[in-house]
Amino acid sequence: MIEVPVYNQTGQEVTKFSVDENLLGGKLRPALLKQALVMYHANKRQGTVQTKGRADVEGSTKKLYAQKHTGNARRGNIRTNVMKGGGMAFAKRPRDFRQDMPLRQRRLARNNAILSKILSNNIKLVDNLAVATPPKTKAVAGMLKALQVDRTVLIATDGLDHNFHMAARNLAKASIKPTAEINAFDILNVRTLIMTPSALDGVLKTAKPGRAAAGN
Repeated sequence: MIEVPVYNQTGQEVTKFSVDENLLGGKLRPALLKQALVMYHANKRQGTVQTKGRADVEGSTKKLYAQKHTGNARRGNIRTNVMKGGGMAFAKRPRDFRQDMPLRQRRLARNNAILSKILSNNIKLVDNLAVATPPKTKAVAGMLKALQVDRTVLIATDGLDHNFHMAARNLAKASIKPTAEINAFDILNVRTLIMTPSALDGVLKTAKPGRAAAGN
């Protein structure tokens, strides 16, 4: 079991939260995390780029002059890529870069990414992620300062909290998502992860220890 400190919004430690590392994969799995990162990166690519090849530009297909006995270098038609206005030698075409992973594997990658934040002390458990009405960005900025978070951060809320989202959305280095929507890329792409104990407990309740974690 790993004991993770729980803070309040003023940065004071109020209690500890016990985490069973076996529910998060048992140990770090770099190959799995790398595979997940590559997949999420690939799935963000549009793949709509296109350039004109020799078949796409205007011009005759007739050979410009004879192959031999002219004193010139060999030359094909005017559409060749070495001529001005010709097509590209290796024209780019639209393609689908998407990759896929099984659902259980994606969940294990997310849980293992959370474990990596715990082991590197880059997770901050906050007892309550709520702001007063009307929501003010100053309140969330003050909380981050009290927690000594000055780099990129992902705030995973326990469900949808409209007020907190409105208060935090203007912070340049912060992103806010419900815990149910975060993935391994979201977690590994930032320096610090902020959650509530109840949100982390919800992740642990849906996790199952793998064979490697169980020692089989």
